[in-house]
Amino acid sequence: MTRRLLLSYVALALLVLAGLEIPLGYIYARGETARASQNIERDAAMLAEITEENIEKGQLAELPDVVGDYAERTGGRVIVTDKQGIVLADSDPAGRTGLSLAAQPDIARALRNQPTVTTTDNNGTDALAATMPGSSGTTIRGTLRLTYPMDEVSVRVHRIWGALALASACVLAVVALVAFSMARWITRPLRTLEAATTQLADGHLADPPDATTGPPELRRLAASFTRTAGRLQQLLKAQQGFASEASHQLKTPLTALRLRLENFEPYLDPRAHPSLEEAVGEVERLGRMVQGLLALARLENTATTPEPADLDAALADRVAMWEPLAAEQYVAINITGPPAGPVWAIPGALEQIVDNLLANALRVSPPSTSITLHRVPGGELHIVDQGPGMSEIDRERAFDRFWRASDSHHDGTGLGLPIVRHLVDASGGTITLHPAPGTGLDVAVRLRPVTGPRSHGGRVPRSASAPARAR
Repeated sequence: MTRRLLLSYVALALLVLAGLEIPLGYIYARGETARASQNIERDAAMLAEITEENIEKGQLAELPDVVGDYAERTGGRVIVTDKQGIVLADSDPAGRTGLSLAAQPDIARALRNQPTVTTTDNNGTDALAATMPGSSGTTIRGTLRLTYPMDEVSVRVHRIWGALALASACVLAVVALVAFSMARWITRPLRTLEAATTQLADGHLADPPDATTGPPELRRLAASFTRTAGRLQQLLKAQQGFASEASHQLKTPLTALRLRLENFEPYLDPRAHPSLEEAVGEVERLGRMVQGLLALARLENTATTPEPADLDAALADRVAMWEPLAAEQYVAINITGPPAGPVWAIPGALEQIVDNLLANALRVSPPSTSITLHRVPGGELHIVDQGPGMSEIDRERAFDRFWRASDSHHDGTGLGLPIVRHLVDASGGTITLHPAPGTGLDVAVRLRPVTGPRSHGGRVPRSASAPARAR
């Protein structure tokens, strides 16, 4: 932002300078040309009077000295003709006398007693030319042409353009220095606010934004952000404290309730045993649901940053852990596809994602079937089971908390997939559900490969939470 502000200030100053100095330069150039034309016209008129007097007195021999002396002092060229347009004197050593110039427009006009001041081409360079009649009243005795090169005028014009450019450069340098200071002053609170937002996103605001410098609006914004961040941290700490305390406080009553129910079994009529077993099962499910809720709360309250993680190693490790349990249910677990390589994931997310999805797939897989973990290049993983699958409506609602399919006969809590989606979203990936070929469900998890751009910075401690595995 500092660079953009600096460029805007300098661009504005450049537009102002261009609007002022370009017209000034053109006005000065036109003024120099007009002054040069006036000087040449005046000198030409004066020389025409002198040469007309010499011609009238018959002192033609003095003409070369007159025009030569002027040409030597000013650098111009002077040509004198008689009343027929024949050259009597030329200050240029290469010029020849006796030539007739009567056919040339300016000489013809001067012979009709009409002076001419114009710009002409003199051997490839621009020059000012003034042609005056040498007359007394209406009697024309000759003409005089004074040609003056524009070199000196051009030098003066270029000099003023250079001075204007130098002045513009100095002004722009001063403007850039002042603009840089102002831009830094304006953006300093924004930089501290950006750093504070990054810290807050990582879970802890160590350095509040500076609310003492910068424009009043930014100071008020920094102060408001500090108050909001402080309040948010208090709420997060309170919620985290509740999650940790509730985890301990709820375990004990649920365990005691289960033990008390089991102690009733010897004293109950055998016909009540099925109801007792259902009650114990509901208590167990409630315990798993509490664990899932607490795990989800810890995940949502913990700010995490994606880090490089080895997807292939995580798959091999979790499959090795789940294979004995799957073998008891006569279900095979296979890993297919080329190695996926490292991906971006929050600490511990890959293991929890694979555990939850494998638990869900194993719960619905019939005996003598298989669960396939298929890797696709680019950080994509498909977990495909051969269970009953899910309808399109069920797939749309599968990530809702506590939701279970209407035809579900297992004891899930409806929190497994919401936990998985939270872990995938926090890692910067996506998760979708698709029907598997034949029967079953295809869970597609797409994570960013490490070769892709990273969207967050910083590191956070690894969470020790283990979410409940339930669909």
